[in-house]
Amino acid sequence: MTRTLFRNASVVLPKSVVAASVLVQDGKILDVDASDTAAADRVVDCSGLHLMPGVVDDQVHFRDPGLTHKEDLSTASHACAVGGVTSFLEMPNTKPPAVTIEGVRDKERIAAGKSLVNYGFYIGATPDNVADLADATDVPGIKIFIGSSTGNLLVDQQEALERIFAETRLPICAHCEDEQTVRANAERLAGTTDLADHSRIRDVQAAVIATRRATELARRHQHRFHVLHVSTAAELPLLVDAAPYITAEVCLHHLFFNVDDYPRLGSRIQMNPSIKTAEDNRRLFDALLDNTIQVIATDHAPHTLEEKAQPYPKSPSGLPAVENSLALMLDQVVQGRCSINQVAGWMCDAPARVWGMVGKGRIENGYDADLVLVDLSKRKTIHDADQQTKSKWSPWDSVTLTGWPVATYVGGHKVFDESAGFDESFRGQKLRFDHSRGGYWATPDGIGVE
Repeated sequence: MTRTLFRNASVVLPKSVVAASVLVQDGKILDVDASDTAAADRVVDCSGLHLMPGVVDDQVHFRDPGLTHKEDLSTASHACAVGGVTSFLEMPNTKPPAVTIEGVRDKERIAAGKSLVNYGFYIGATPDNVADLADATDVPGIKIFIGSSTGNLLVDQQEALERIFAETRLPICAHCEDEQTVRANAERLAGTTDLADHSRIRDVQAAVIATRRATELARRHQHRFHVLHVSTAAELPLLVDAAPYITAEVCLHHLFFNVDDYPRLGSRIQMNPSIKTAEDNRRLFDALLDNTIQVIATDHAPHTLEEKAQPYPKSPSGLPAVENSLALMLDQVVQGRCSINQVAGWMCDAPARVWGMVGKGRIENGYDADLVLVDLSKRKTIHDADQQTKSKWSPWDSVTLTGWPVATYVGGHKVFDESAGFDESFRGQKLRFDHSRGGYWATPDGIGVE
């Protein structure tokens, strides 16, 4: 039996911040209001710091296997640990793609040997693998690429989509960009080398058409569905008063970058879905505040700078973000745009509830001790050279933020702190899922499942 006492912290609970000491035993939270003299093997002095639940990033592309020159599960999980991300859900578009349960298990085996933090892997939908999707268990859910993919991961035929929604039971998430609209725009702008045309090719209508299509499928089949990376305010009416089994998320780049940033940042902010306008930035943030959107994720998808430097349209879409995501939102807390409770809700509790993660997402007795100490007074500038991601760059290079994670604990074990670095001997655990509990909207108080 090992006990750790986090003494004198400002503890971020689901609905409040309280001055308290938190006692952890054998990787679980034993007491969120322990005596500051409680017996413990280790005492962590948290004076002046906030103790948050670990961030759960439900949309990442860590490139392992097959594209490990860009990233792998070791470098990516080190980036997670620096950024306060204690659990991630990784997308299936690796090489080979994870479109069978055996493919998912292969990725879990890689993670077991490499990852400093907890992990889960989606199974990918194809036009003809409904049987595999229906039989899949012990995974977070099914990922559909309704546009923006290649090979057998692109599913845009209505008959195939109907079967997936009708014949499977796992929660579904989707990349929503209408492939026909994107192709028609690309033909209209054929031969362009103007990066700004990326947002004209992957335009507002492409996002709206696909999001409407997917949410209508979810309603018709009453199937739990999560809209990934909402990029435009025009999608928000489709989410307002959505069915109780429909949730949505926004990514940091769609909150903080817009088409006016292309001249300054170039392909560093080339993403699918594309960035939109400053007004979209504002309204997407407001949608978090009014709970139209429930989750913040990163869509961490690194490429090398050499790859990104290719002339458009050869330049690939994607950017790294996991190690700066929490700091970006803590800076918003310091600026007064939101509260630290809201950040913990969007980045920790809500994604854990959407995907039925057992024991994750909040500081509460009996939950796993995935914890992050943050210093809201710490001021630091992001630099490419300091990044843990293998690609060694960030679209926020040279941006100074106030509010940073300073230590990260997975199952009560310190995997990183800013003075001692990493514990390279530790490995995270495979996440557990209980999809029987109903997801985000399952409880009347809106706080979610146990």
